[in-house]
Amino acid sequence: MGARLPWLGSEVAAQPLANPRWLGWSDDLAETLSLNRSLDLLALFAGQQSLPWPGFAQVYSGHQFGGYTPRLGDGRGLHLGQRGEYELFAKGSGPTPYSRGGDGRAVLRSAVREFLISEALHHLGVATTRALAVIGSDTPVWREEQETGAITVRVSCSHLRFGHFEYFFYTRQQDQLEALIRDSIDTLFPQLAAEPEPILAWLVDVVQRTAETVADWQAFGFCHGVLNTDNMSILGETFDFGPFAFLNQFDSGHICNHSDHTGRYAFDQQPGIGLWNLNKLALTLTPFLSETQLRDALAEYEPALVARYLARMGARLGLEDPTEEDLALITELLNLMGRSGVDYHLTLRQLGQCDPSGQDTPLHRQFQGQSDFDAWWLRYQQRLGGGTVASDWGQQRNRANPAILLRTHLAQQAIAAAEQGNNRPLMRLHRALTRPYDPRPQDHPFIEEAPSWSRSLTLSCSS
Repeated sequence: MGARLPWLGSEVAAQPLANPRWLGWSDDLAETLSLNRSLDLLALFAGQQSLPWPGFAQVYSGHQFGGYTPRLGDGRGLHLGQRGEYELFAKGSGPTPYSRGGDGRAVLRSAVREFLISEALHHLGVATTRALAVIGSDTPVWREEQETGAITVRVSCSHLRFGHFEYFFYTRQQDQLEALIRDSIDTLFPQLAAEPEPILAWLVDVVQRTAETVADWQAFGFCHGVLNTDNMSILGETFDFGPFAFLNQFDSGHICNHSDHTGRYAFDQQPGIGLWNLNKLALTLTPFLSETQLRDALAEYEPALVARYLARMGARLGLEDPTEEDLALITELLNLMGRSGVDYHLTLRQLGQCDPSGQDTPLHRQFQGQSDFDAWWLRYQQRLGGGTVASDWGQQRNRANPAILLRTHLAQQAIAAAEQGNNRPLMRLHRALTRPYDPRPQDHPFIEEAPSWSRSLTLSCSS
């Protein structure tokens, strides 16, 4: 994208990391990209070897915690170029014209977390940018204390954000804005080019993709933490990870970012924030679309989100052909979980370990003696149709309810080991996350409930 649209940013040379080394590597993504883990590739990604072409940092703006910031951009990363249909991006490669006084570096803990969550979400079936590798180094980086610099090699078909379109709209560069929209249609949404109103069709597609991804977050208990418009991908991919977290116990108002003092990006606020951000994107299209067209496109968000959420949660609970009437049944179970303090993921996973037509099941025993659960269970049985269930009930539920997720304490354990020079726990965790629905016996330590000490872990925008 940068090579075709040179006004989208600036050519920048990466600043080399000292003594770089592979910490993590995604074999299946490497196979997709036809890349091998080598010292030459390490030197290229770590900035020790010059690219055959200049690196490129893009400019954009965005609404951050509700307020507009007119100039942001790739402040700590570079587009390295294309590999087939994919763009490679080195996050943590040093300062750029958009670093705003920062050092342009990522620290090991944040690079490891992005590597792990990118691949974890992908293998769960949630739209996300990918991560080919994470690279450690001896380069000192100062945050609250001295840490070491690292790079995550991010992979996506496009890194275009809502904030790109905001930047050219608010700086009144309408020709560049239109060129950016049409280029994204031609390269990323070519099936829309022949539509009578391709820009309108493009917006509808972005709305629907965003809705489906947010619905997946809600179904899997994923909290993004910083849903600024500059962190929203037009491909609907989960993007730019900071203080993310999966729920342990179900808490609809959970705030994973301790910098989010008002709870703007709390778990239960994500669906509304997704639409709010889409409204900001739609505003940038006012030179090209009517108010009615924009309103109609945005109206696609809620039905797309509800349909996707019902499909996900229906599969998790075994509800055949779920409808909006099932939302009450789903919501009531979530409320029961919240009041009881049970683990969200393990509770749903237990559906695969029982005959739901019975009364003595692992799930039932979680709520032993609670009459409100007994009443819910009866309605659940009635919804399933009563009687016996399919012989492969357990397999079907296990295919919809992951056993392994990137819980915060698991990431922290891998980070702590990597900081001491041991990347084996990181790679063991990564391998487990590639099989979230079908764990191996050696993966069982990653299935347990979060320990009590993990409650003291805090995450912020620098995480």
